[in-house]
Amino acid sequence: MSEELEGKHGVQSLEVGMGILKAMVGGQRSMMLKDIAAAAEMPPSKAHRYLVSLIRVGLVEQDPLTSRYNIGPFALKIGLVAIDRLDRVRLGMAAIAELRDTINETTALAVWGDHGPVIVRWERPNRPIIVNVVTGTHLKLLSSAAGRVFAAWLPREQVEEQILKELAGGSAPAGIHTLDDAYALLADVEREGVAAISGNYTIKGVEAVAAPVFNFKNELTMALVIVSVEGSTDMRAESPTIRDLKHAAHTLSVRLGSTRYAEEAP
Repeated sequence: MSEELEGKHGVQSLEVGMGILKAMVGGQRSMMLKDIAAAAEMPPSKAHRYLVSLIRVGLVEQDPLTSRYNIGPFALKIGLVAIDRLDRVRLGMAAIAELRDTINETTALAVWGDHGPVIVRWERPNRPIIVNVVTGTHLKLLSSAAGRVFAAWLPREQVEEQILKELAGGSAPAGIHTLDDAYALLADVEREGVAAISGNYTIKGVEAVAAPVFNFKNELTMALVIVSVEGSTDMRAESPTIRDLKHAAHTLSVRLGSTRYAEEAP
């Protein structure tokens, strides 16, 4: 077989192995062999052979006590290197760490993924009661603060299908029944400059507020998020917490080349 033909066909065994890794990433937790096989749509015996090889190269590891499989150290290293080389994400992670130090609340960074907004990093505050945020969590557009930021500032053609699914699926917040209702809500978000949800959040007892970050094209690129126990944060538009969040988002936007807030650059 010629090199040109091999290049077009690729390496099938590698693609199968990547399919197993994708299934494990989609599971968002350690998994048993039968669950991995089912998610990857292959017999357990075949999945096991690939897992043995993936373990040897460090992409997968197995807990000897539970026999469950999880992403291995080399896969984690690949992920960390990829994140580190995405300057916007690296700067965003630094921004939420600095914001956490300023306000002593849980902070998080959300970006737009394949299936909508996703949390890529969070920072724990120094206080006895905190809200944990799971990295990799996909967020609803209408019922999460970060989701509303993306829905408000991304082009409508990019978010409308997902908004319609949430409306049809019953996951929209109370009082939001139509597309017009949703866009009225998002217009309020855009006017305020942040999206704040308290008392009606996706998770009971939790409140959140998010602010948009823009890139050199003045396009939305990510969202900075504050998450706290309901009632513990001053969510008023003029509060110090909201002011600090906006300042962090504006400063990061300027750092990324946006001219929307150039006059506010330190």
